[in-house]
Amino acid sequence: MIRIHLVLAAAAFAAALAVSHAQERVGRFDYLVRADMFNGFDGDEAAFERAMALCEQRLASNPDDPEPLVWHGVGLMFRAGRAFMAGGRDQAAAFSRQGLAEMARAVALAPDTVAVLIPRGAVLLAAAKDMPDGARARDYIRVAMGDFEKSLSLQQPYLARLSTHGKGELLGALADGWSRLDDTEKSRVYLRQLIDELPESKYAAAAKARLANSADRSPITCLGCHRQ
Repeated sequence: MIRIHLVLAAAAFAAALAVSHAQERVGRFDYLVRADMFNGFDGDEAAFERAMALCEQRLASNPDDPEPLVWHGVGLMFRAGRAFMAGGRDQAAAFSRQGLAEMARAVALAPDTVAVLIPRGAVLLAAAKDMPDGARARDYIRVAMGDFEKSLSLQQPYLARLSTHGKGELLGALADGWSRLDDTEKSRVYLRQLIDELPESKYAAAAKARLANSADRSPITCLGCHRQ
């Protein structure tokens, strides 16, 4: 998980911004936790610990609450990345196992909830980027693609109302992930969708570059303002 502490933040912003447009902002757990969690990814230790404490407080009263569970798993994956960078391989492995288990349990509890699927998918896609174990990285990406595909399906009724950033990050993640799994045809489906649905955006420009040159690996996600 080399440099996961750098890529997790960008991936997690996509997680929050692609969540259901139809949900009310008030009372949504991601709006309560994400600012502190993201600031923690940027180096604010106090903010990160507040986010984790909020997750743990919610889970103490309801261990089966999937949203704090998935966010706590996200936090554990971040801790795993930091431990790995510090040379604590055993501690990193323990954090990673727990984080993966918590995120998997959250998805099992709420398999049709975008606010649970997207955070796991985003973190796994980010973690896979610098993973030295190629087979394990591909396993992470496959799970992430499943989460994103399900999220896209669930959001179809209101997909047109998502922000450019939210839609661009979701479609871009799908295009990038399938490309990394060497499924060029699936990747091209989402590249074309980016161009068709967000024609004047940075996402469309990046998609056109990918379509014009299959060897192009320039970024296609994290192109908008993450502080929305």
